[in-house]
This record gives sequence, C-alpha cells and structure tokens, in this order.
Amino acid sequence: MGMTQRRRLLAPLALAGVAGIALAGCSGGPGSTGGDSNGGGDSNVVTVYGTISDTEAELLEQSWADWEKENNIDIKYEASKEFEAQIAVRAQGGNAPDIAIFPQPGLMRDMAAQGFLKPAPEAVVDNVKKNWSEDWAGYGQYEGTQYGAPLMASVKGWVWYSPKQFADNGWTVPTDWQGLLDLTAKIQQTTNTPPWCMGFGSDAATGWPGTDWIEDIVLRQSGADVYDKWVSNEVKFTDPKIASAFDEFGKIALNSNYVNAGFGGVDTIVTTPFGDPATALVDGKCALHHQASFYDGFITDAGGKVAEDGDIWAFLTPPFDASAKGNVVTGGGEIVGAFNDNEATQKVQEYLSSADWANSRVKLGGVISANKGLDPNNASSAILTQAITILQDPATTFRFDASDLMPSAVGTGTFFKGMNDFVNGTPTATVLEQIQSGWPSS
Repeated sequence: MGMTQRRRLLAPLALAGVAGIALAGCSGGPGSTGGDSNGGGDSNVVTVYGTISDTEAELLEQSWADWEKENNIDIKYEASKEFEAQIAVRAQGGNAPDIAIFPQPGLMRDMAAQGFLKPAPEAVVDNVKKNWSEDWAGYGQYEGTQYGAPLMASVKGWVWYSPKQFADNGWTVPTDWQGLLDLTAKIQQTTNTPPWCMGFGSDAATGWPGTDWIEDIVLRQSGADVYDKWVSNEVKFTDPKIASAFDEFGKIALNSNYVNAGFGGVDTIVTTPFGDPATALVDGKCALHHQASFYDGFITDAGGKVAEDGDIWAFLTPPFDASAKGNVVTGGGEIVGAFNDNEATQKVQEYLSSADWANSRVKLGGVISANKGLDPNNASSAILTQAITILQDPATTFRFDASDLMPSAVGTGTFFKGMNDFVNGTPTATVLEQIQSGWPSS
C-alpha cells in the first residue's frame, strides 16, 4: 500500500468524533455490480475500489451522495488494505472495478502499461488541465497519455512545535537547514533535554517516517532534477548527493543529545509508534517533530489545539538556501483511473476530477486537495488551509513522495528497512548499498 494511504488508514480523525464506522456499499467485490466496456451490468451503478477506509470512507461517500441523486448514479465503494495486490489480481481475472483510487502513481502506470486502464475521457483531461499543475497532471499520465486524475493530497515536511515555548525562550523559526540544526542545538542547551521526538513504528511499514525525512532533504539540498532522477534510478542511492541527505538527517537522528525526547534514546526510534510523539508534543516532553499535514488530527486527539496561537503549530522544513524563492515541498495523494469507458463511469470520473467534488469533500474535514478550484477556507483546520495555499501557489515546487513512485521492492521494501538500519547504527554506505540492491534488474 502507498504510504499516503497507509498513514490515512491508521490516522485518527478527531473531527469525526467516532472511529471504526462500518463501510457502506461494500457488499460484493469491485466490478461485481458495475457495467463493463461491452455494456454489461447495471449502467447506473459504478463500482469504486480504493484504500480509504473506516471513518474516511464514510466521509468519501458523503462527498458524492448529493451528486449521485442528481445524476441517478449509484456509486458502490469498497475499501481494501490489500489493494495493491488485489487490484492486479482482479484486473487480470476480468473482475476489475469500474474505477480505482490509486495511492501510488506508479501502480496506476503499471495498470495502464498492461492495457487494463482506459485513457481518461476528454472532460476529465479538460478538468486536469484546468484544475492541476503540470506536475500533478503528470502523475496521472503514462507515455504522454492522461489515464488518471488527481484526487486528494497531503503536504509533508512540517516541523511541529509549541509557539508558547518558542516565545518564552526567544526561539525563532529557522529560514534554512543550518538554522534548523542551530535551533536544535540551542533548544538542547537551554532545556538540557533532546529537542526531537521520532517514531518510525508502523507495523509492517515501520520505517516510512524516515523515508519522508530523506525525501525532504534530497529535494531541498539537491533540487528537483536530482530528485526526479533519483526516483527513476538515474541517480542511485549510492550517489554522493543521496549519501549527503542521509548524513544531514543523521546530524539530528543519530545524535543521542537530540533524540528521542519522551521515549528514550536513538535506539527507541524504530520501536516508537509514529503517532505517539503527538502526545509528547502536547505534554511538552519534546519541542520538535517532523511529520505531514495529517498529523494535526493526532495532535487534536492528544488534547492539543493546532493553531498559530494555540498549543502546537508547524513550519515547513526549511530550504538549504534561505534565498530560494517559493516553497519546496514533498507530498502524496491519489490518482483516479478507470477500467472501462461506460457513460456512467466517465461521469463519475469527471465529477471526481472537478472543483465541485474537491470542495464537497474538503468541507467534510480532515483532508485537502491540490485542485486549483478548491477554496482554502473550506479546510477544517488552519494548517490544512495553509497546506492548500502552498499547493495552489504557482511558485511552489512540489514532488510526490519518492517511496510511492519507486518500485515497491525499493520504495516500501529496502528503503523502509534501510531507514531502520540507519538509525540503529548501520554505516551509511552499507545502508545505501542495501537499499539500492532492491531495484529490479530490468
């Protein structure tokens, strides 16, 4: 599963007030009631398959409920934690859903390359051109053809902190990477405790928070061109530029004076669940934590108010060059693709690629989109409003989560393991060779 969705599956949503709500419309497998490209099935039923589950699945269904009635189309949604494996099995077995919500652009491209996906209809292509940046549009393309449209998004690389603690001690938000290192040292000297709390624990996905750190540093230190070549394996993990990113991260993560506040030493990073630092932040046990925009839900659940004048706020991981123009951010999201070109399927595709749907879903809370037609004021928290503004800013350089773009053997395999080994003391060169070995030979 793509990490964006894995985090979403595990993330609590305080705004919903409940958890574990049963999915509606989940009877039968995807594709079991929808039409196919040959006209079979119920033409007014469209099956949608994805990884979005529990409370967020209910909110997803609420987001299109009015549209369903207006258009006399019944959208049947099914979630699966085995999406990545099952979508290929079902496509190959002729039992694909009408529409899939892909958490990884690479997986969508695999389906397109094998001939399972239909090119996006003209109305969807028009919406993509109108509502998304060229970078975002590209994540839904294969060999120059638009197969999918972006759906929701997240902005990564936030550093969460207490505004009151900063004000009381005269600490200021850093403007470059060196400033972040200097701030870390200053906090340690002032408090005589580690400034940072870190948690890599995530069951089978343990290690993904570390990959987010490396991705942020590579993009900020070496630029978008190196980042893109790294994702495509033109720049190897063993390249000095990638090694430098690991070493910069190590200046924080491997320093026993800097981590792991509230949990122990460096040796507790891998065993600390990724959600637990939220409580340490709110309780004042740690001063700094690196995590994506979705983390505001964890902090709220821990009893903290997320606001510039609240208990906890956040700033973006700073660039290496303080004079750089525009924000440079990593993030994630989903791509919507279709396995048939029925009229009802195309109508649902068009709606999901529209600003109308984006505003409908974001108003319900907890998520954002990079859709240019989205009103930032519809976001459910101040940090999400800021994240939308960053995504919509034409000066922003955005790159999708590298581990979600790389082959799974690397992105969710050797890269995850390598991050765990790195913070557990394995030398950088050894870690990088091990991660690189995961790349398919062909």
